[in-house]
Amino acid sequence: MLDAAPRRQQAGRKTGLIILSAGVLAIVAALSVSAPWRVMELRLFDMMTTLRVPTLPDDGPVIVAIDEPSFAEIAVQWPWPRDLHAELIESLRSAGAQAIGMDIIFADPSRPDADAALIAAMGPDVVLAADETVIEASQGDQLIRVEPLVELTKAGAVSGVATIPIDGDGTLRRLPVYPDSFPRQLLRLAGFEPAAGSGLLQVFGPTRTYPTVSYYQALAPDEYLPDGFFRNRVVIVGLSLQNAPSVDAGGADAHATSYTLRSGRLTSGAEIQATMFDNLRTGLLIVPAGNAVRMAVLVAAVLCAALAVWGATGWRTVVVSGGAIVATLLGSYALIELARFHVSPVGPAVAFVLVAAGQGARDYAAERRLRREITRAFSQYLSPVLVERLASDPSLLKLGGERRTLSILFADIRGFTTIAENMKDDPERLTTLVNRLLDPLSQVVLEEGGTIDKYIGDCLMAFWNAPLDEPDHAAKAVRAALRMQEVMAKLNGDLALEARPGEEPIRLGIGIGINTGEAIVGNMGSDIRFDYSAIGDAVNLASRLESKTRDYGVPIIIGPETARGLSGRFELTELDRIAVKGRAEIVPIFALGTPTLASLNAG
Repeated sequence: MLDAAPRRQQAGRKTGLIILSAGVLAIVAALSVSAPWRVMELRLFDMMTTLRVPTLPDDGPVIVAIDEPSFAEIAVQWPWPRDLHAELIESLRSAGAQAIGMDIIFADPSRPDADAALIAAMGPDVVLAADETVIEASQGDQLIRVEPLVELTKAGAVSGVATIPIDGDGTLRRLPVYPDSFPRQLLRLAGFEPAAGSGLLQVFGPTRTYPTVSYYQALAPDEYLPDGFFRNRVVIVGLSLQNAPSVDAGGADAHATSYTLRSGRLTSGAEIQATMFDNLRTGLLIVPAGNAVRMAVLVAAVLCAALAVWGATGWRTVVVSGGAIVATLLGSYALIELARFHVSPVGPAVAFVLVAAGQGARDYAAERRLRREITRAFSQYLSPVLVERLASDPSLLKLGGERRTLSILFADIRGFTTIAENMKDDPERLTTLVNRLLDPLSQVVLEEGGTIDKYIGDCLMAFWNAPLDEPDHAAKAVRAALRMQEVMAKLNGDLALEARPGEEPIRLGIGIGINTGEAIVGNMGSDIRFDYSAIGDAVNLASRLESKTRDYGVPIIIGPETARGLSGRFELTELDRIAVKGRAEIVPIFALGTPTLASLNAG
């Protein structure tokens, strides 16, 4: 059962996760309205909408290109005389064209005879290009609209705004909102009523995807083109260079589209008008999600991320985050393909990853702190190997108190009071002597896998089988006791050699009591200061056995449960049966004799 501290830690972790999620939501929401973020979203839109482009409609517009071959064949300086355009319109009409869109602005008068010829060629099957431009000024933005000559529209032609809306990165992706836009006017002449509103365009491929013929060929279709090439077709006339210019080179009336990301080539204005026409006619326009939907999806992504890391983080968090990114990409792509609706996956994917990565970083930092705390707390009690095991896997440490079967050892220096009295005028020498004894005794405990509980003056308390499991804890405690006796013999030899002339050599001895039984072990003390310790009757009996070594004149006494745990590996002699304070039964106690061959090999 977890104690209050881990529960507080869990509550703090969840509170921190909630704060982290709210912060990520606010940051991503703020960034998502910035220009660089929108460009990133649109570039991803370009990639998704060009993964699988729709088949070009068979009855879509035909492009009559004012291109390099036409300049070579016609050999007249640009702009061409308007009576030539009148000849083209009559030729197309005679060839059976359903509607003719002239993506050329005839705003100013030219030669009177040429203008008269063009006016005469006008009719209700012709759309002429107009233009709208916003000029920014300190006094306020000014909208300037350029219309074709009034005489042309009076003669039956229809005006349509051919202005192309460009996104911040210089790419065309959106249908213009003008109700009298060039493609909408063409649709009306072709017998369709286009829907209102705007949207994102679905491209059909790179430049020159639409069937395209040169201007000079359209002037004489019977000579250059198959029979019925223009019959019942919408025709769009405009600049369309045969060698499409690159993005770096630029070009007249050529623009980047969603496909430019793949091809690196620009598309002519005439072909863009055809793309808009088919998007409106076939219902391929993609509706972008509004701010409310974008925010709802973003909130959902943050909530999903918080739920994914609510319990813990680890390698699965990386897998889940990768899966979330793939899911958002696939979901966005599916919405485009199946519903013609675009929800950018950038915000949800980034938000999910930020929440997961942020919580992962917090958990990693907390784990590092826990490792440091465990190392600091147990390095004075356990061997470095055991400390590393605990630090690597803190789950091995059950925080708080727990009941475990321990083997407890008490070792006390014999005659220490007399020695301390003799050295009362030399405290540094006394301290050095105690350290020289307790240091090797402590090292023996650690090497045998024990836990040092505490030092009580000249007494050392240790136990085995906590915080890590040690099945052979009784035998390890006994081996530690035997090695302590060896340490004492060596130290006494050193002290004899160090004795001052005329001074009686110091001779030390220890009494050791070992008992096995159930005890409560864990972090004990207060919130300000605590120690990892063990308490209980088994601990009290071990302490009493140590004191009994004086009465029975033996260095080591062990209790009955310890004796049972040795399985015959050590020689034991029953010393007595004693009454234990607080217990009704009589307990046998044993002296430890010479270790058997099996126990020495095990050690």
